[in-house]
Amino acid sequence: MKSTLKISLKPNEKIYLNGAVIRVDRKVTLEVLNDVQFLLEGHVLQPEDASTPLRQLYFMIQIMLMNPTGAAEARALFRQSLPRMLETFKDPEIRTGLIEVERMVGADRVYEALKAVRALYRLEEKVLAADSAVYPEPRALAVGE
Repeated sequence: MKSTLKISLKPNEKIYLNGAVIRVDRKVTLEVLNDVQFLLEGHVLQPEDASTPLRQLYFMIQIMLMNPTGAAEARALFRQSLPRMLETFKDPEIRTGLIEVERMVGADRVYEALKAVRALYRLEEKVLAADSAVYPEPRALAVGE
C-alpha cells in the first residue's frame, strides 16, 4: 500500500505542484494521495542566487520541476553541464553525489535530485573556500603603492 504525503503550508505560502503554482490564504495541510512532483516556496532558488556551479545545477533541475514547458530545454542544459562539473570537481563526495543526481534526473526523480544537490552545498563551499585561499582575488592597489 502506498503511503500518503502530508505537506503543511503557512498563510500566503506557495507550492509548485506538477508545474502549477498554488498559494494558500491560510494555514493548511495538503494530503497527496499519489505520486506528484512538488517544490516548496522556501526551496525555490532565484536566478540571481545561482552563483556557484552546484546552485546553477540546482536551478536547471528546478526548472524541470516548476516549468514543464521548459523542462526539455533545462534537461538538455543539465546533460551538457553535468559532465563538465564531473571534470572540474575533484572531491570524491561531490563527484559521487553528482553521479547520483544524474541517475535521479534520468529516472525522473527530480525532487530527490534537488534534495541531493542541496546536500552537496556544504562540500562545495569548502572546495570553493580552499580554491580562493590558493587563488586569492587580486586586491586593488592603494594610492602610493
